[in-house]
Amino acid sequence: MNIDDTLIDHIAHLARLEFEGNEKAAIKKDLENIINFMSKLNEVQTDNIEPLIFMTDELSSMREDNPIISITQKEALQNAPKKDSDYFRIPKVLDK
Repeated sequence: MNIDDTLIDHIAHLARLEFEGNEKAAIKKDLENIINFMSKLNEVQTDNIEPLIFMTDELSSMREDNPIISITQKEALQNAPKKDSDYFRIPKVLDK
């Protein structure tokens, strides 16, 4: 792929960026390096390789979800600045 000033200007316009002088040359060099690096992937032999779906062979690394009562509702409301029998009271957020 040929990286020229027209392409850089187009990408800059899409990204709402502006490049002048040395900045444009630096961006051009960076894009060429990225394209060259990505073209190396075409050299890798990937025939008969199945796509990777999961990063590990583990089936489930999640722990069991066992509910436990660590604090009661009464204890949770004990230090609340405002409460209403079973709930926390907070200032009104939205006006109708």
